[in-house]
Amino acid sequence: MNSEYWPAFLIVFGSSCLVSAALAPLAQWLGRKTGLADAPGGRRQHSGVISRLGGVALFGGFMVGVLLTLGLPSAWLPPHLDPNERVRLTGLILGSTAIFIFGLFDDRYRFSSLPQYVAQLVSSLIAIAFIIFIERVNNPFTNQPIVFPMLLVWVLTIFWFTGMMNTVNWLDGLDGLAAGVTAILSIVLAVHMIREGQYSVAMLPLALLGATIGFLPFNFNPARVFMGSGGSYFLGWALAALSIIAGAKVATVLLALGLPILDVAWLIVRRWRRGESPAVEGRDHLHYRFLDIGFTQRQIVWGYYLFCAAFGALALW
Repeated sequence: MNSEYWPAFLIVFGSSCLVSAALAPLAQWLGRKTGLADAPGGRRQHSGVISRLGGVALFGGFMVGVLLTLGLPSAWLPPHLDPNERVRLTGLILGSTAIFIFGLFDDRYRFSSLPQYVAQLVSSLIAIAFIIFIERVNNPFTNQPIVFPMLLVWVLTIFWFTGMMNTVNWLDGLDGLAAGVTAILSIVLAVHMIREGQYSVAMLPLALLGATIGFLPFNFNPARVFMGSGGSYFLGWALAALSIIAGAKVATVLLALGLPILDVAWLIVRRWRRGESPAVEGRDHLHYRFLDIGFTQRQIVWGYYLFCAAFGALALW
């Protein structure tokens, strides 16, 4: 890789990190001031009242990094190899903004599952409208691409986005878990893009990495601020979009997120068999079950980190 691009990479990552870290205390104060905060009880076993507006820091840090990819001097930036890159970047900004705003409303009003599914569907359609969709996959047996008909493209893309948003949302049960896993996946996507010569789009997962790294010191156990629905839906949507922008490396993300995804699938099956809604809140997630048998939050979170990092490295290899 040409070293002339490293300054732009570092500026995007560093700016996202600094903005996220600067906004986290503000989100902490704002959540308490507006009543958007969680008291101990139920699934939450923390001390004191903690703001759930941490998504403001995550979203703000990411957006600053993304906008810098447009605002830095052109001589510093890698060339755009894909003529549709700006279209997808517009979709990334609009779609992530839409789901983040809905998440903030959900943090305020605690919507039922139906409005949440509708919001996830609409944000997925925004992605499709801006050419962020799963159009083809590679056949591992013939090494030839399989191109899907448009109807299947829509179905697969909507399923992918809603699945990622719900996986990250359900993963946000322990301090630092969802943010740390997102940071690991951002590294995997950035490494993949750089290795494939996609330098211009590699700055996007670096922006997400910076936002999560800046936020983690405030969210790691014991957390001072939670990301809330605004943060978890935003992270899930951004990961879904970036994996497609990275060249539809959906399999890479699936492998790195294998444990959380299997946990979600198993919970859905178990709850349906018990006649419960899959969207109901409960302590039957795998990370809660580890907690209930005596592991500490930090032990569980570091275990998830190691698993995702190991399988992310395996996916790259």
